[in-house]
Amino acid sequence: MEFNQLESFISVVKHNSFSYAAKELYITQPTVSNNIQNLEKELNTTLLNRTSKTISLTDAGEIFYKYAVELINIRDKAKYMLSEHTNKLEGEIEITASSIPEQYILPYIIKDFTKIYPKISFSMTHKNSKEIIDDIMEGKLNFGIVGAKYHSDMLEYIDFFEDELALCVPNNNSYPLSEDDYMDMNALFSEKIILRKKGSGTRRLIEHKLSSLDIDLEDLNIVSQIDSNEMIKKMIELGLGISFISKIAVKNEIDLKLIKPLRIKGLELKRCFYFVYSKNRTLSPVVEAFKDFLTDWKNTKKITP
Repeated sequence: MEFNQLESFISVVKHNSFSYAAKELYITQPTVSNNIQNLEKELNTTLLNRTSKTISLTDAGEIFYKYAVELINIRDKAKYMLSEHTNKLEGEIEITASSIPEQYILPYIIKDFTKIYPKISFSMTHKNSKEIIDDIMEGKLNFGIVGAKYHSDMLEYIDFFEDELALCVPNNNSYPLSEDDYMDMNALFSEKIILRKKGSGTRRLIEHKLSSLDIDLEDLNIVSQIDSNEMIKKMIELGLGISFISKIAVKNEIDLKLIKPLRIKGLELKRCFYFVYSKNRTLSPVVEAFKDFLTDWKNTKKITP
């Protein structure tokens, strides 16, 4: 039994007409008829007497009608009470996040979240993933947003966004490959590589993936180690080196044809971003609401890089 079936039934009885019910509910007349037929089938009874000129309730319909109205009223009351509860939630959420989610993902999340919880505000602090995990383990933070998992029995991770890294190079004649082409792994050894500093989730993923191929970071020609994604992108544009960066972080530069994202044969560079928190500490109601929102958001919202 579905609410749209109940609404169709009530509207037909109210207007004594399938066509007027369809107009009121902004659906087609066949949909109204189908809703009521399915309702009658589920209840195993006939609710309406249908003739060419009139529509009336059967005895079973008379009995069921008051319950249908009551069910709709209970639904509406529940929605109202939840709305009241939602509007009462207020306060500030202090988020500590790693670079990519802080700069390129959380703004979208906050925009959607504040539509539901307009009285909740945010403050933001940047740290790398390892620093955030350490702070949670030491009790300095209750939760954080990170781009890498560090195992601990006291930590709980909730993934909310899948990310992919690309090997980003200047979009010039020095790199004639198209975005759909693959760079050979051996070519990586002759390139000037720019990396994020230690503690970065991006660096940890690169290190782990290369290690699985028996390649150590020291085997590469690393010319710079930088904490800022914006600086790394500018250095790539200027031809000072190439780097592995989240595709979502270079969307504008790709669109402007300043940077070209490439792939490397045999190197899969996908990861998730996580809401991480301590199992031993209680989250505030506003943070609980944010955590629950992220769980739903990952299934409904996409950010196309």
